[in-house]
Amino acid sequence: MPADAVRQIAQEDLVQGIADALQLISYCHPPDFVQALRRAHDAETHAPARDAMAQLLINSRLSYYGKRPLCQDTGVVQVFVRLGAALQWVRRDGQRLCSLQALVNEAVHQAYTDPANPLRASLVRDPLGARGNTRDNTPGTVQVELTDGDGLEVLVVAKGGGGDVKARFATLNPSDNVADWVLDQLPGMGAGWCPPGILGIGIGASPEQAMLLAKQSLFTPIDMDLLRQRGAASPEEALRLDLYQRINALGIGAQGLGGLATVLDVKVATAPCHAATIPIALVPNCAATRYMRFTLDGSGPAELALPPPDVWDGLPDRFDSPQAVRVNLDALDAAQVASWRTGQTLLLSGRVLTGRDAAHKRMADLLREGRPLPVDLKGRVIYYVGPVDAVPGEAVGPAGPTTATRMDKFVDTLLAQTGLLAMIGKAERGPAAIAAIRQHGAAYLMAVGGAAYLLSKAITHAKVLAFDDLGMEAIHEFELQEFPVTVAVDATGHSIHRHIGLRPTPQPE
Repeated sequence: MPADAVRQIAQEDLVQGIADALQLISYCHPPDFVQALRRAHDAETHAPARDAMAQLLINSRLSYYGKRPLCQDTGVVQVFVRLGAALQWVRRDGQRLCSLQALVNEAVHQAYTDPANPLRASLVRDPLGARGNTRDNTPGTVQVELTDGDGLEVLVVAKGGGGDVKARFATLNPSDNVADWVLDQLPGMGAGWCPPGILGIGIGASPEQAMLLAKQSLFTPIDMDLLRQRGAASPEEALRLDLYQRINALGIGAQGLGGLATVLDVKVATAPCHAATIPIALVPNCAATRYMRFTLDGSGPAELALPPPDVWDGLPDRFDSPQAVRVNLDALDAAQVASWRTGQTLLLSGRVLTGRDAAHKRMADLLREGRPLPVDLKGRVIYYVGPVDAVPGEAVGPAGPTTATRMDKFVDTLLAQTGLLAMIGKAERGPAAIAAIRQHGAAYLMAVGGAAYLLSKAITHAKVLAFDDLGMEAIHEFELQEFPVTVAVDATGHSIHRHIGLRPTPQPE
């Protein structure tokens, strides 16, 4: 291009680049994340946490080769654009130029409705009203930085709800200890953000800028091992090292099951701030870490490529554990449930029911009104899940667990009035739910959050039994074949999460 020429970029190329990136990151972890998780798995000595990380690694491999989502929560789309002031937009199709928001929305629609790999739409249109689903996961969130020159750099992120809901912000005094504040937040965050992952810390600027610093810091390469080897060269790096060591010493561990690895890395980004304050933000990234960068130079669409398959070499195709107890759900009774103990790995086969927030509310309303339920729960197990739509050859799309605490308010009612035996979800249960489980001799089983494609491989058949209008939240019946779970709360009320000191807080998926 001549030195005095204006760089022209077709808006269609931006749409295609974002759509392609969203598809690719839905099923492909960044290689540095896989490598860090493998190191953490190999170093882990606590069996439940090691099994959880093994499932995450196997899921990563299966998703890479199967080109299906890592997690059923396929995220809210966030696009960060660094836009050169001298760049000129054009349209090849002759249509009028669109806003960046319109282009991002077009890309999101294209990616999330792709018939070869449909992604779950999680956005609702009216947060204070009917909360109707937008059906295609639009709108995306757009952040734009205007830069010198005529370049175009794009960062595409699919951020799940379980991580973002755990974000924290505070304005500290200049004399306060930043590291101590971060450490104080971790227990109350629970396990719903699906550790091990990365923590982003933003310090300085204004409140909203601190949050943005924390969020953007997550999307940089994992380099904690290198930093530990060479040592800190700045206050930010010293804080990273301090937090990494102290957070992992808390013993929260993978999926909150205990163990050595709660975080794989800690990122810190800073900016100047008012002399009287230290604005600080914390944002976690979960086990479904999904982001990609690309540039456009006017020569055509971005060429996005999968990382080489050797990143996943040596990982098996299925999960098995020599210590696992095999359970036939079709013959399950209260005596068998009472024999389970916290920390055990179970492999479930047979029929299980599904139900999330909306289905639980309807069932509770029916019971309160003295009306019969559309499905008999006596002697059954219910799985908190909202799967991705299936493609040909699948019984169900990726179907990982949703956060159990959202169903806590319904536990006592269902256990007392229906004869339900056990529940499957992710993360910890609150005190009231644990008390109800103990009172009724039930159990709570935890599936690994972020292992949705692996878990879907253990589902051999699926059909809707009730509340068909709720879509993914309808009551389904799944047939399972060696579906892996960990006993998180046993019939005596002993909780693996309470044992390590988590303070339960409600959270979304």
